[in-house]
Amino acid sequence: MTLGSVSSAPAPTVPDEYKVPPINWFSVGIFAVYHVLALMSPWFFSWSALGLMIALHWLTASVGICLAYHRLLTHRSFQVPKWLEYVLVTIGALALEGGPIFWVSGHRLHHAHTEDDYKDPYSSSRGFWWSHMLWLIYPQKEFFNKDAYQRYAPDVARDPYYQWLESNFAFIQIALGFVLLAIGGWSFVFYGMFLRTVLVWHGTWFINSATHLFGYRNFDDANDNSRNLWWAAILAYGEGWHNNHHAYPNVAKAGLRWWEVDPTWWVINTLKALGLAKKVVMPSPQMLARLDKSV
Repeated sequence: MTLGSVSSAPAPTVPDEYKVPPINWFSVGIFAVYHVLALMSPWFFSWSALGLMIALHWLTASVGICLAYHRLLTHRSFQVPKWLEYVLVTIGALALEGGPIFWVSGHRLHHAHTEDDYKDPYSSSRGFWWSHMLWLIYPQKEFFNKDAYQRYAPDVARDPYYQWLESNFAFIQIALGFVLLAIGGWSFVFYGMFLRTVLVWHGTWFINSATHLFGYRNFDDANDNSRNLWWAAILAYGEGWHNNHHAYPNVAKAGLRWWEVDPTWWVINTLKALGLAKKVVMPSPQMLARLDKSV
């Protein structure tokens, strides 16, 4: 090829199902409204509302998303009685991160095709903001459809209660809003609904974005760029020890070193002590030996 010539090689074609679709203005509207109302929370401040927000943040993020949606449903790191599983997953639905079938399907795809530009729904190789939230604003039909849910989360998709929750998770959030209004007025609504939800969103979204870009690695042979990031672990109740998790996704405990604090594991361990959590997948001696060698 001479200087200044143009290559005649055809550009690689991207399958239609992997092309970025038009922006979903409904999602943009929901996110915008919640963020604007969250920013209005200081005008409705009360100490009781702040306490409520902290309690609901822990309940919906740590217990609902990190424990129920993630470690219980997606990875089956432990088992609980079915009635308790339903309670925990319903709490997860109150985080407004989608129904359990959608969430589990997407996260299993993320582990199966981590950082693949087209097969990982929130691949960090497409940039921080894509993995953080743009993937929700530009929903790709390959991932946002019932066929995908059935294919990647069949165990969850065939459960009648989860089918109902998939269609009604937004309505139980509205019901919670009316309960908060009745018991604490608008301060409870602004802090318990809007501010809490936005903080939960970004805290858990940082696991998709920041922990694939920043931090350290205990397991360098993990086939991805997952990292352990201390501040993400604080915001997401232990999920920020993401390199540990990607190396051994079915292990119930994400924090492995003494400083890797994992509040979600504390809840699982409490359920185990009470006899409610069974078949808890623990770090194996071989896994811990590999960890020691990485120091």
